Formats: sequence, structure tokens, C-alpha cells
Amino acid sequence: MRIVDSLVLFREKALCLGAAVIILISVSLLTRPLEQSLWNDIYRDVPGLKLEEMDQALGEGVVLGVFGGLRSLVADFAWLQLNQKWEARDWVSLRVFIRLVTSLDPKPEFFWINSARMLAYDVPHWRIAKAGGVSVLQPGKQEQIVVEQVDEAVALLLRALVYHPRSANLKLEIGQVYLNRLKDFERAAPWFKAAIDDPNAPYYAARIYADILRSMGQDREAYLFLQQIYLKLPNDPQAQAEVVLERIRELEAYLKIPKVMRFREAR
Repeated sequence: MRIVDSLVLFREKALCLGAAVIILISVSLLTRPLEQSLWNDIYRDVPGLKLEEMDQALGEGVVLGVFGGLRSLVADFAWLQLNQKWEARDWVSLRVFIRLVTSLDPKPEFFWINSARMLAYDVPHWRIAKAGGVSVLQPGKQEQIVVEQVDEAVALLLRALVYHPRSANLKLEIGQVYLNRLKDFERAAPWFKAAIDDPNAPYYAARIYADILRSMGQDREAYLFLQQIYLKLPNDPQAQAEVVLERIRELEAYLKIPKVMRFREAR
């Protein structure tokens, strides 16, 4: 009897779960036209959302004042529109929507970081392709486009730091943009250092910073820095203490540190 009851109960739960899944999928499908309709209503009713007028309207605070307490909701819808501009490679409209989203709701770091990545990593390729591609455009002009987009992305992240001054993620993102897009170690280094001074910084940031020091010829500084980091690492697999220790040993061999003066790994 108990087995039968258990089977019945299991069947009922399975049916309920299946019904819930079907309802969620149905709601998702049904709300897509509503989502577009709602955005169209917002776009039509607020003059500041016209692309040719939006930038000025944002500067005057018109859009922010109209939306009031709905700013976070409208920012989410604007983010969906922003992604459509990204898919269409429309970098002119993309910039306007980036400013709109981050002005409406500056709290999520997600908006700032992903927008900056679009500007720094995607837009340069679009602009170069639009100008004829790498086979047509001169290398100097390609580099100029990349630099322009890096500057724009960094400016956006600096504006984000006004709202999130203690964010290790934003500081790290600036450092990565300089490092990945320009190979500019001098400008990347201070941002990585600022990020790793935050206790919430990811463990890998310190390892990258040590690599940057080495790239700048500061091998002994990197050696001393890695020792300090190793002693502070917790007993956590994600900290990869063995990787840090391995790099310490590599530097000892490279710097020809006498064995009696080498780092003692006990923490």
C-alpha cells in the first residue's frame, strides 16, 4: 500500500513539474510579442528615445525624469534592444543604447562590463570590415581604430567606477582591455595592482600581474610579489597555489638565486 501511495505521489509531482515547465515555456513565447510591443510604446511615447535626439535628452535628464521609478525595468528592455544593435553590427546605435542603459540603471556591473567589451573587442572588427577589411585598410589605420575603441571602452569603465569605486571587476576589466587589445603593459599594470588590492579580486589577477611585471623586465619585482601572494593564498583549489609556487621556482632559476636564499614554501 505504501509503495502504491509513493508511486501515486511521484506521478502527481511529475505531472505538476511537467505542467510548470510547459507553462514557463508558453509564457516565454507569448511574452515576446508583448515585450516588443511594450518597447515600441515606450519608444513612441518618449521623444528622447529617438536615436537622433536621445543623446541630447540623456544629457538634459529628460529620459531619466520621464521613466522615474520604472528606470530599472526600462533599462532591461533597452538592454534587449542594445543586443539587437550588437547583432546587427550597428555601432552607432549601439553607443546610444549603451549610454541609455547605463544612465537608466548604473547599478549592475554587468551592463558596464559587457558594454565595454562590445566597444573594445567587437566594434573595431566591424569598423575595419566596413572600411574594406584587413587586406585593404592600412595597418596604421587599423591600429588607430583599435586605439579609438579602447579609449571609448576605458572611458565607459571609468564612468562606471564613479558608481562602483571599490569594484575590483571594473578595475580588472580596464587592465585587461589595455593588456589584450593594445599589449600596453605600462597602462595595464596599475589597474591590475589596484584590482588585486581588493580582497574580492579573483585569484588569477595576481598571476597575470606578475606576468605583466616580467613583460616589463621587472623579474625580481615579480619574484618578490609572487612570494607575498603565495603566503596569503588560502587552502582553496581555485587559488592554484601550486602554480604560483612553480612560477616562483622558475624565477629563482632564471634569476640564479642561491639555494640557501630561495623561497621556503611553508605557509
